Amino acid sequence: MSKELLYTFLIFFTTQSAVWFQTNGQFVWSWFKDHPFILSLFGIPISLGYIWATKFAFAAFDETLWPGRLLGFAVGIISFTILTNYYMGEGVSLKVIVSLILAVALVCIQVFWK
Repeated sequence: MSKELLYTFLIFFTTQSAVWFQTNGQFVWSWFKDHPFILSLFGIPISLGYIWATKFAFAAFDETLWPGRLLGFAVGIISFTILTNYYMGEGVSLKVIVSLILAVALVCIQVFWK
């Protein structure tokens, strides 16, 4: 695995997780619910994370955009599942399991199919 691909995955995972807290934290903590304007300011570093992840993905996938977009989508599904299960206690249904399998398949296709 190239360092660009590793950076892509790590930055997408961190950024997608930050978005989860920014948008869903209101259902976990009252502070998040009471301070939406302050939370919206985190949109700037979140946007930078997406820009950097896309830059590394573009380099990792021979200057093509689609693989990075699909990788970002799949990593978002995975981080959403982990955080929603942990913080909201929402179990993983059969439908979610199938969706996760598809997300992992997307990652594998983009990473290993040359």
